[in-house]
Amino acid sequence: MAWWGLLREGHFRVHPSRWTLAVGVSMATLFNTVLAGIQRLFFGRRQRDAELQGTPVFIIGHWRSGTTLLHELMVRDERLSSPSTYQCFAPSHFLATEWFFRRFASWLLPGKRPMDNMAAGWDRPQEDEFALLTLGLPSPYRRIAFPNEGPVDLNYLNFEGVEEAAVDDWLKTLRRFLLNVSVATGRPLVIKSPTHTGRIAHLAREFPEAKFIHMTRDPRSLFPSTCRLWKSLDEVQGLQKPHHEQIEPYVIECFERMYDAFHCQRESIAPDRLIDLRYEDLVASPVKSLRTIYETLHLSDFDSVEPTIRQWVETEHKEYQTNQHQLDPAADELIRSRWATYFQRYGYE
Repeated sequence: MAWWGLLREGHFRVHPSRWTLAVGVSMATLFNTVLAGIQRLFFGRRQRDAELQGTPVFIIGHWRSGTTLLHELMVRDERLSSPSTYQCFAPSHFLATEWFFRRFASWLLPGKRPMDNMAAGWDRPQEDEFALLTLGLPSPYRRIAFPNEGPVDLNYLNFEGVEEAAVDDWLKTLRRFLLNVSVATGRPLVIKSPTHTGRIAHLAREFPEAKFIHMTRDPRSLFPSTCRLWKSLDEVQGLQKPHHEQIEPYVIECFERMYDAFHCQRESIAPDRLIDLRYEDLVASPVKSLRTIYETLHLSDFDSVEPTIRQWVETEHKEYQTNQHQLDPAADELIRSRWATYFQRYGYE
């Protein structure tokens, strides 16, 4: 099982303060196995006959570049849908059980995410990378469980050196998960995962009609915000007491792996299937940014959803606050050197 494999990979080095968490997850693993069997029994035919509804849209870009904000905005269009938080954390049985957890177990999640001011909840849109991780696929997110053991599966950020059969298995598992989400929603999907940034050529081959929205952000905010992200996740979800010693080199390396692959692969994507959007522009002009996306990618008519987006701007957006980050001179010099191409290409010099 994926859970036991993860424990073995971390050499069972669970800190005593996290034993309760480890025991709880172990018990939930057995529970999930039973529920997965129930789903296969009652939903097997619907799963086999499932088809993706419409054109999938992938939101990509480095962590903390505004992908979550854009994701939340786009699914306000009732013609679109997305993998939910519950679906991503219970990918093997959500068709059978999601209704129960949405109705009776909302208390299990905090009101806001630990790393920023975005709302949390079982029905909120979520990264499909968590579903793939839960299903046992290799993922850089496996590092979160044992943060002091170092990075894992970084080659899955760009599939460099990964055998073709393993890549095919990864893509087929992603497709199966998205098909199950389509069974639940019956609408075109907006899919968001920063980890997909260096995989776009593979995703474009697996989903020939797919379209991509690439988010960028000033690296002087991106870098400290991402460091804070990993520290927050390690503290909340890790099975060890993290020492955070290698966070900054880790952020640097992940960024370079993702963007070396992305800048190479994006040349194979037709211009009407890929658009770049700056976080700063999205925050300053949400309505204009969304209209540009809809028109450039030839999505559905934007006029019908514009009132919904404007209402968000006039209510929730006024209360939304971006976290403020401090970047020391040494870190500023480091990222200007290592990420120079990004600074230049996206106008952050």
